[in-house]
Amino acid sequence: MARKRRSFSPSFKAKVALEATKGIETIAEIARKHKLHATQINLWKKQLHDGAEELFVDAKSKPSVRPSDEPESAELYEQIGRLKAQLEWLEKKVAQDGD
Repeated sequence: MARKRRSFSPSFKAKVALEATKGIETIAEIARKHKLHATQINLWKKQLHDGAEELFVDAKSKPSVRPSDEPESAELYEQIGRLKAQLEWLEKKVAQDGD
């Protein structure tokens, strides 16, 4: 029987990563204390260091993030219109050929 995968809350991850960053205890001691693998702690520590810069970015200076691969709503409405027209044409064509 497979073991159920453990999941950790963001607050727990932050707490452990901060503990590792402080350097008061070694990674091995922290891992033993929280029953984690040292690699996992190092990963969370790296994520904390990489993401710390985003904490201090002013909300006003953040560019509005919009995924470029998502089509605009106008494009979607245009596509819906085309598909409806094609469907109506096909329904008429099938009705004519079936008679």
